[in-house]
Amino acid sequence: MANKQPVNATRKIILFDGVCNLCASSVQFVIARDPKRIFRYAALQSDFAQNLLHTLNQPKADIESVIFIDGDTVYYRSDAALRIAKHLSGAWPLMGVFFIFPRFIRDSVYNYIGKNRYRWFGKQESCMMPTPELKSLFLG
Repeated sequence: MANKQPVNATRKIILFDGVCNLCASSVQFVIARDPKRIFRYAALQSDFAQNLLHTLNQPKADIESVIFIDGDTVYYRSDAALRIAKHLSGAWPLMGVFFIFPRFIRDSVYNYIGKNRYRWFGKQESCMMPTPELKSLFLG
C-alpha cells in the first residue's frame, strides 16, 4: 500500500539502500534523533524513490549513496549525511565541521565505507519494513 503523502518543497526526504543493514540502522538512528519528525524515508529500490529522482531530473539512483532531498535540492554521499546531521537533536549538528574538508576527501571516505558495507554489516533479502508506529514516516 502506497503512502499518499504529497512531496512538497518543505519536505526533507532520505533515500537509502533498503537491504543494507548499516543503512537501516542509520535510518533508525536518525528517527531516534528527529523528535520533530521532519524527515521522511524511502528505499532507493522503491518505485517511489526512482520516480521522485526522475521528477527532480536526477540520474538513476546509485545504491551506494544515501540521497537527501531538501525541498528541490538533492544531496549525495557525504553532503547528504552531513546535511542530515545538521537537523538532528543533540550534538550531531556539530558534524558540520567536516564541511571544512573538500568533498573529494569526504566522499572518498564515504565511498570506501559504501563499497564495504555489505561485507562489514551484512544485508537483508528484502527492504526493511517499518514498524506500525513508524509507517507514516515512510513514503511509497
